[in-house]
Amino acid sequence: MANLRVNICGMEFSNPIMTAAGPGAKDGEMCVAAAEGGVGGIVTKTISLNPADVPRPCMAKTNSGFLNTELWSELSKEQWIEKEYIKAKKTNCPLIISMGYTEEQIKELAPLIKPYADAVELSTHYVGTDATPIVEALKAAKDILDVPVFMKMSPHTDIQTIAKAVENAGADGLVMINSFGPCMAIDVNTGYPIMGSKTGYGWLSGAPIRPLAIRCIYDAAQVVDIPIIGVGGITCGKDAAEMMMAGACGVQVCTEAILKGPSIYGKIAEELDQFLDKKGYRDINEIVGLAINKTKERVFRTNSLPPKIDFEKCIKCGKCKVSCVYDAITIEDRLKIDENKCFGCGLCVTKCPKNALSISYK
Repeated sequence: MANLRVNICGMEFSNPIMTAAGPGAKDGEMCVAAAEGGVGGIVTKTISLNPADVPRPCMAKTNSGFLNTELWSELSKEQWIEKEYIKAKKTNCPLIISMGYTEEQIKELAPLIKPYADAVELSTHYVGTDATPIVEALKAAKDILDVPVFMKMSPHTDIQTIAKAVENAGADGLVMINSFGPCMAIDVNTGYPIMGSKTGYGWLSGAPIRPLAIRCIYDAAQVVDIPIIGVGGITCGKDAAEMMMAGACGVQVCTEAILKGPSIYGKIAEELDQFLDKKGYRDINEIVGLAINKTKERVFRTNSLPPKIDFEKCIKCGKCKVSCVYDAITIEDRLKIDENKCFGCGLCVTKCPKNALSISYK
């Protein structure tokens, strides 16, 4: 077994898998269920001054990802302070309390959550290019609290500039990314939007946004020295490993926990452990930021390198042939790739269900 323990800003996590500030940590009971399910740390659903009046319907699984009109917690701040944080604290997991959204709101909330928080996560859902609103919210929290303060980042177009500004303003860490949007889906049977918001819009999460999260983490990790907690589309252990290779030192899971229940946290941690063992890593921290160094070694090329075939693994299913727009693949007694026709695009490698094809990414 590999060592899955991580230390983030002095907090010890038994594994790097955490809840995210959403329905999977909507109250104390869900936090307890997450701990029993194998999570390494608890991030509670975001509170604000007043309970959220959530539009309904507010969640939907689509063939393009998970859509939601979830807001902050529908529970009052008083209920969280009097009941829910107390239950969450009993899990003995590091407790990161999420709150938002503006400087004025955080000034009022921060003193209330201070007795319970091992750290706080600030959410602003701000997507502009001027970091001022984020920085002001951060400073409000830092003035009141004596625990680590993490800023949750939306997928900004210039994530490096925003991330650096937040670090310079005193953030102890970053959490990225928030859900992406606004987006929209329509029920084709009725013509109505499937989200209950006034506009019909919602926010996209789940596996489809993972490449966006990976890019944001990868970019930010190259310009900041503070830890990054990744979130956005984690479904399995390999997803967690990918996010950590981009530069995250821990990950949060939201959508997958909604869809599959709190046991998913432990399952992802177990799969991550198995992945590390298989690849010969003895400690989870060995892979943090690995892709940043690997990319520096990479040789840019435009010439074609046809994939290599492992004939023992190939089952001749034909999935590679169907999607080869260059007509370079034939299947008779065995799979064959015409090196003169192959464009070296790599699609067949990623489609192969048995990993019988490989290509150099170096």
